[in-house]
Amino acid sequence: MIDWSKLPFGYMPTHANIRCIYTNGTWGDVTVHTEETITLHMAATCLHYGQECFEGLKAYRGNDNTIRLFRWQENAKRMSKSAQRIGMPEIPQELFKDMLFTLLKHNTEFIPPYGTGASLYIRPLMIGIEGKLGLNASTEYLFVMFCSPVGPYYKDGCKPVKVIIERDSDRAAPLGTGNVKVGGNYAAAVNATLRAHQQGYSSALYLDPKEKKYIDECGPANFFAIKNNTYITPQSSSILESITNLSLMKLAANIGMKVEQRNISLDELPTFEEAGQCGTAAVVTPICEIYDPIENVSYTYGSPESLGAQSMKLYNTLVGIQYGDVEDTEGWVTVFK
Repeated sequence: MIDWSKLPFGYMPTHANIRCIYTNGTWGDVTVHTEETITLHMAATCLHYGQECFEGLKAYRGNDNTIRLFRWQENAKRMSKSAQRIGMPEIPQELFKDMLFTLLKHNTEFIPPYGTGASLYIRPLMIGIEGKLGLNASTEYLFVMFCSPVGPYYKDGCKPVKVIIERDSDRAAPLGTGNVKVGGNYAAAVNATLRAHQQGYSSALYLDPKEKKYIDECGPANFFAIKNNTYITPQSSSILESITNLSLMKLAANIGMKVEQRNISLDELPTFEEAGQCGTAAVVTPICEIYDPIENVSYTYGSPESLGAQSMKLYNTLVGIQYGDVEDTEGWVTVFK
């Protein structure tokens, strides 16, 4: 018996995962699998040359027991963009949808009940599987989609966290792969994340890799700040375009806030009224403190016990749409039947 209200953000076995093979220039049939392992050639391009990309999205069970997907089409588009960036084939949106809906059909009972704070996390993954020596693209790929019921990304839920500015490493370069969702970006962030945790911070706040003057991305999530009724988020070629952040920008505009996507200088940190990070996993996580180890100064926003009023309003509206409690005026939700 699953205790839905105490789920961690972690992997749990479900009934099935869905797979499709690309070979000879075409995608094959969609197949259903129960095994949780993949057999790979030891020289597969995903292992040696990083030919892999992935996505993350969620399915939600509403108070009316309806199952909803949030902007899955944007995940499909972004995954194709990621694939193309590292020499892999584009994934047709209809194939993505077929695998997604087949996955839900076989794992419906793992979509957590309404009111538990939990959801079904869905992970599409594509990897190069051809054995090669020498840097070159694979001609064969595996596209797999699996899922797991999850609790909040942060165990305390939507509560403010502390972050630390990272200057000793770059997560991505401006003309690199930072704007697509590939594993190398996350591998580059592991050490900084570990250091942040050891110092008592939830994540590292990265700066632009060229000048170290501007805020880039906050750990695994996009950064945003609020001041003077304005929602501000970084404009950078080296960060992933978060679907959650795009949605928050639209919602902010809908409630009369000004929206600015631009360079955010470190000099602005003292002027913010609220700050936060956002993404599919965490949704919205307010930041109560940003610590700069070089200047030995902390910038605080609100308190560790309370959420900023505007951040909370945006969070409640977004989550309300995802669960069906708030009207979806943007056409973002797809009902699974």
